[in-house]
Amino acid sequence: MTPAPAPAAGPLSAAPEPVASRVHFPSLLAALAIMLVGSIYPLLFADASGQADHGLAMSLFWAMSAGLVRGVGFVPRWVGWRWLFSGWACAAGLLLAAWLRWGG
Repeated sequence: MTPAPAPAAGPLSAAPEPVASRVHFPSLLAALAIMLVGSIYPLLFADASGQADHGLAMSLFWAMSAGLVRGVGFVPRWVGWRWLFSGWACAAGLLLAAWLRWGG
C-alpha cells in the first residue's frame, strides 16, 4: 500500500494546535437568555413603532450564535470563525444591541 499524500500547504490547511475547550458558562447563559426572552417576548426585536429592528435583531442573533457555539465548548479551527464565535464576540454583539436599543 502506498501512504496517503501529504495535505496541501496553504492558509486554510494549516490547523493550529487544538485548543483545550470546555463549557463557557457566561457565553452559554447569555445565549440561553437571549433565546428564552426572545421567544417569550418577541417585541424585544422590534422598534418603538412595532416594526422589526433588523440591526438590533442581527446583533442579538450574532450574540446568541456566538454564545451557543462558544458556550458548549466548541472552538473553530479557522481564526476568522474562532473570532466570530468567541466569548468576546458574544459580548460585542450584546454591546452593539444595547447601543442600538438605547444609545443610537
